Amino acid sequence: MTTAPLNRRGFLGRTALAGLGVALAGSVEALVRPGLASAVPGGAIGYGPLVPDPQRILALPVGFSYTVVSRSGETTLDDGTPVPSDPDANGVFAHDNGSTIVTNHEIGKDEPFGVPVVDGLTYDPGARGGTTTVTVGPNGQRTGQYVSLAGTVNNCAGGITPWCTWLTCEETEDRAGSKGFTLDHGYVFEVDPASQDANRGRSPVPLKFLGRYAHEAVAVDPATGAIYLTEDADEPNGLFYRWSPPQGFRAGPGALRELAQSPGGDTAGSLQAMVCFDGGAHVPDLSQATEPGVRYAVQWVDVPDRDAATTPVREQFAADQVTRSRKLEGQWWGDGGAYFVASYARTSDGSVAEHDGQVWFFDPASQTVTLKTLFGVNPDPSVDTGNYDGPDNITVSPYGGVILAEDGDGISHLIGVTAEGRPFTIARNELNDSEFCGPAFSADGRTLFVNIQSPGLTLAITGPWRRPIG
Repeated sequence: MTTAPLNRRGFLGRTALAGLGVALAGSVEALVRPGLASAVPGGAIGYGPLVPDPQRILALPVGFSYTVVSRSGETTLDDGTPVPSDPDANGVFAHDNGSTIVTNHEIGKDEPFGVPVVDGLTYDPGARGGTTTVTVGPNGQRTGQYVSLAGTVNNCAGGITPWCTWLTCEETEDRAGSKGFTLDHGYVFEVDPASQDANRGRSPVPLKFLGRYAHEAVAVDPATGAIYLTEDADEPNGLFYRWSPPQGFRAGPGALRELAQSPGGDTAGSLQAMVCFDGGAHVPDLSQATEPGVRYAVQWVDVPDRDAATTPVREQFAADQVTRSRKLEGQWWGDGGAYFVASYARTSDGSVAEHDGQVWFFDPASQTVTLKTLFGVNPDPSVDTGNYDGPDNITVSPYGGVILAEDGDGISHLIGVTAEGRPFTIARNELNDSEFCGPAFSADGRTLFVNIQSPGLTLAITGPWRRPIG
């Protein structure tokens, strides 16, 4: 891709997202600094001003509405147990006339409602995280919900595969013997949205070849089967990884699990960390990019010990061997590459420069990463002035641009960035200051599903979706 003038990048291509059946518009390139991020008067951008919600849950533009699909602890699973706490990222799939949503539950140890232990679906009975799967009718009403993976830890983000499954990631490095855990954690697991039975004896299999570290999100290249992974960690800051399948591997339903269970499966394929260069000069940290359009050449370096037997993976590299980033978070495949997010950076955490959010695009064809969107440091997150901070989960919208879930300080929003690179607010959390998580559209593009992590709401948003400009 070529760079374009600030705030003038258009979406010229469209890509079909495998497994979702929607057309995705292309690239975003924008500088989103305080003062430039405010909504355009007269509703010329986005869907217009937000209307306060009499129920004090979700403020939305005129013509939009929401349905509460489930509430942690207040609604129950099909077996009568409470819906688990802390819903995070979602994978949304077509189902009959509605949708199936696989939801991560970012549960470490002490959250009020854990994912119940279910025979054949549990990795470590000492752990309380996992995933649930909910089926939703065309009107957004829940028709069923069940455990699809139990016994994991801090299931944060993940990613949809081209063969229509969900890869759920543990954001932890905890080992057996700590916190009551009976097995090591920090792995990726694959969940089938088809049914609960489709996961028995299958979803609890860790895909150890993808490494053991504080995983955040994944994106799968449908052309090669390569898997890209973000790491949310610090001291030192995390890394961006690529897993390349072994020769002869054919990606598809069940293939990752079969590879993991095969002889030598723990180290199958190659796991590598990204290192970036700017005109031949090593880039130590992604935060040093301070203008959208900055592009770095990418190379890859092998991970010495992907299971981190003695040393965390990110600590196995010298400072000049890799490129780090604070708070690598959500990721989504689109436009032939992977969009991924860095939530914020501060010099106090070892970053080179400060920001309140970056959106990057990795292009496997050119082996480059390009900074698409940059949020300047928000001067006052407690006021709703059109400044944003802490983007976390990301999805690519079928109507152009991207949608970001805000997980910063103060007020929380769902943020849209148009195809032309202009930010706007889609929704505001009026319940509390908890983060938004897991935005993802239904296969027909009519419903945007999203979570408010605490107290734990899954919401279905409908309305006059369109290209969000004038």
